[in-house]
Amino acid sequence: MSHVQQEIASQPERWRTALKASTADLPSAGERVAVIGCGTSLYIAQAYASLRETAGLGETDAFAASEYPAARRYDRVLAITRSGTTTEVLAALGRADGPVTVAITGDIATPISAAAQSVVDLGFADEKSVVQTRFATTVLALLRGHLGLAPADLPADGERAVAEPLPEGFADATQFTFLGAGWTVGLAHEAALKLREASGSWTESYPAMEYRHGPISVTGPDSLVWFFGQPPAGLVDQVRLTGARVSVSVLDPMADLIRAQRLAVELAGRRGLDPDRPRNLTRSIVLAQP
Repeated sequence: MSHVQQEIASQPERWRTALKASTADLPSAGERVAVIGCGTSLYIAQAYASLRETAGLGETDAFAASEYPAARRYDRVLAITRSGTTTEVLAALGRADGPVTVAITGDIATPISAAAQSVVDLGFADEKSVVQTRFATTVLALLRGHLGLAPADLPADGERAVAEPLPEGFADATQFTFLGAGWTVGLAHEAALKLREASGSWTESYPAMEYRHGPISVTGPDSLVWFFGQPPAGLVDQVRLTGARVSVSVLDPMADLIRAQRLAVELAGRRGLDPDRPRNLTRSIVLAQP
């Protein structure tokens, strides 16, 4: 079994731990917050930002760390970084002059501990694999719990997502589109990234209502269209007219992400790829400084 398979299967138990963890350093209600990250961490930041602002807990913006607007006023900057060494995250925190800075990381023995004013240690969710799965969802479990928006049955939903077989025919598709709305747009982007990283698949991701404005044109009998959360009225019927397979799950959308992770690993195996060693990627992106 690959590292990533083991880490995918371990997620529900890590979520239970995260839901009991201290959240004293996380944003307080009413604060204006910027959340930054790169790759998977950016998509988790997007999901959290949408959840927090929609809940009325304060203006919350998500940025790729390289695009963080340091001149804009925020009360707190929250950085998400599994490795604690990502060049763009460290640089963004260095530009954050004024707001309180907090980082969530899988390794506190890294430069992130000096770059942020406080650090949330999620070492229990760190990973050996290059492809992120467990750390990212555990961060989101922690953040959802802090917002009071984590369902009581979330870990149980995760266990179902780990155990139940993937629907027949999903891995036969050659083109994959992931759709979400609100906070699940970030999950859609993350699912698409997982398939690209692990299996080199042709994937796309959009806010669900944007899919009808052009992207549906690539959909056909070899496509799988995957909805995170409740689909907009009438859209599933339009997708089915293209001949595509459709995924709509009753699971919590974060648990449904586990199913997409598993699909990525299955596709990698079918294509003779090692999901622990994705092409052109490393566990941490550390860029040469000019």
